[in-house]
Amino acid sequence: MSGASGLLSNALHIITSAGRSMKLGKIILGALAVAAIAGTAGWFSLDKETRGLLATLPTDRDLLFWSQPQRDAAFRALDRLPVLAKAHVVAAGGKPSPLPPGPPLALPLDVDAYMAQQRSAALLILHDGRLRLERYGLGFDRDGRWTSFSVAKSITSTLLGAAVRDGKIRSLDDKVSDYIQEMKGSAYDEVSIRQLLTMTSGVRWNEDYADPDSDVARFNNHQPEEGVDALVSYLRKLPRAVPPGTRWNYSTGETNLVGVLVARATGKPLASYLSEKIWVPAGMEQQATWLLSRTGQEISGCCIQAATRDFARFGQFVLDGARAGGQPVVADGWLAEATTRQADIGQPGRGYGFQWWTYDDGSFAARGIFGQGIFIDPKRRLVIASNGDWAGGANDRADSVAREDFYKAVRKAIDDESAAAGTR
Repeated sequence: MSGASGLLSNALHIITSAGRSMKLGKIILGALAVAAIAGTAGWFSLDKETRGLLATLPTDRDLLFWSQPQRDAAFRALDRLPVLAKAHVVAAGGKPSPLPPGPPLALPLDVDAYMAQQRSAALLILHDGRLRLERYGLGFDRDGRWTSFSVAKSITSTLLGAAVRDGKIRSLDDKVSDYIQEMKGSAYDEVSIRQLLTMTSGVRWNEDYADPDSDVARFNNHQPEEGVDALVSYLRKLPRAVPPGTRWNYSTGETNLVGVLVARATGKPLASYLSEKIWVPAGMEQQATWLLSRTGQEISGCCIQAATRDFARFGQFVLDGARAGGQPVVADGWLAEATTRQADIGQPGRGYGFQWWTYDDGSFAARGIFGQGIFIDPKRRLVIASNGDWAGGANDRADSVAREDFYKAVRKAIDDESAAAGTR
């Protein structure tokens, strides 16, 4: 017990002597794990302000209902939060791809005000592979890792494209149950991999983040059958709502099932496959982590913790045709299908591809709740990576609209810059 108390004391000394800023979230989260060991006596020996910092962190798994201060503290280190700390490491290769600086981009708006409104932790703009803007907020910086939320969906999709190229998946028209035997006899028995990728399975699923009785919330409390993956156990009991391929319905559960399928097909944990296919060859700077379900499977619809610079590098990798070292990583033609409208989502000018949000102008995006995003515009050779903690939470339409407006402002600035260069 004395050793644990000493570790706690050292960690807390670092926190208090450095001014107790939110920038020390990584240290605070590490200290919390030790505090749990140190016991009640150690807790009451701490000063009031330090106890307040540690008490900010959530102690339950249901992150959709955490308070804003809890999210601020935890989003930078979910992989070290004791209640969620099981994760696989996505190893980096030690040779980061360069992000050469470009001239500052002249934007027709106040970037600081925009970031404050978005509660941005990070905002990066790459144009032609050059870093045109890099800003941080909420006490976060380039060395930290922020959670991806549903940005992970687009990464999982890309891994499936790699598995097709590797011959581990024969065809997108294969049935899900061909690869996940436990799905035989369920509503997913007749669903194709293509329908799973485009969220058109027709299986009932409620993704209302504000509803504690939704599927996305209930799954957190589901007790799987012994020996069955937690997600498979939950999804195979869901009823069919409409015939496969007839309706789009956003479902994180189905992306999680895509991840199970890729892991089964390749025989590798998703974190290992991501490292092998993208993180190392594409030159990511830092290792990442991928949170695990209670049955040890990466939660493939969510929760990759990575540096924002590496999220931007992933966007650049996709922009460059999902090639690394001159070699293609995904199947021929994959990106053309994955990043264009495959399903109608009921919004003019927009659609859904293979786990990518698409725009009819040829741009596309990975999006996560609370302000996570990677926007890619091939026409302008543009990547915008962002992380944050939206004040309005998962369903904040105003923040989403503001982000779309920011994307438009960046594109206009690049167009104006190109037009000015053409008149010289």
